[in-house]
Amino acid sequence: MMRIAIVDDDPIVCQSLATILSATGAAEVLWTAHDGKTAVEQYFTTPANHPDILLIDIQMPGTSGLDAARDILKKDPAARVLFLTTFADREYIAQAMTLGARGYLIKQDVSAVAPALQAVMAGQVVLGAEVLGKLTGNSANANGDDTQADEPSHPSQTVTAAHRHGSVPIDSDADRRALDAMDERSRSIAELVAQGFDNRDIAARLYLSEGTVRNRISTILDRLGLANRTQLAILWINTHR
Repeated sequence: MMRIAIVDDDPIVCQSLATILSATGAAEVLWTAHDGKTAVEQYFTTPANHPDILLIDIQMPGTSGLDAARDILKKDPAARVLFLTTFADREYIAQAMTLGARGYLIKQDVSAVAPALQAVMAGQVVLGAEVLGKLTGNSANANGDDTQADEPSHPSQTVTAAHRHGSVPIDSDADRRALDAMDERSRSIAELVAQGFDNRDIAARLYLSEGTVRNRISTILDRLGLANRTQLAILWINTHR
């Protein structure tokens, strides 16, 4: 059974998650904390206090979840950090993934937590559907951009950083080499997709037509063996953190 730690400034959240995950046999809860400073102290008290996964909130009094995760990952780069928060701000998401977090979930449905923990243990990066919407700019569909279809619509759904139509992990050496082998313009487009810009914004930033951007993205997806721009966004984040 995986061992986890839960960090949230709301004791009720910690207690509820601990009860549910323990009762269902999904995980053993080693310890809980209600602020980032205490979480760092608890994590490094003894090696036995290192959880398999640290489930942590973003905003907390004193030391934030982001700062706590940064301190923990600096000392223990192998730490698995999964954010569980009410904040879906793109800036928070970008900071979390840049730090090396293994996932980012929005507090919508407790039933999504256990599968996410299992996916992280399997070496995958897990992003909630609302998080993916921030990263891939689903609102662009209203502008006639149909390259962003095939995304989950229910907030409790998650997408892992594994190819949807295969089991090759998205952070494989082959994926990194494929990204590095692309021309500079294609890499720039892929990076902007990962930052959540739609085709219109990408075109404006790179002085290209929307049609050119759309065609370029299709070519990139084909070259990397991806089904949609969500997978491209996750691949880029996972290989550039």
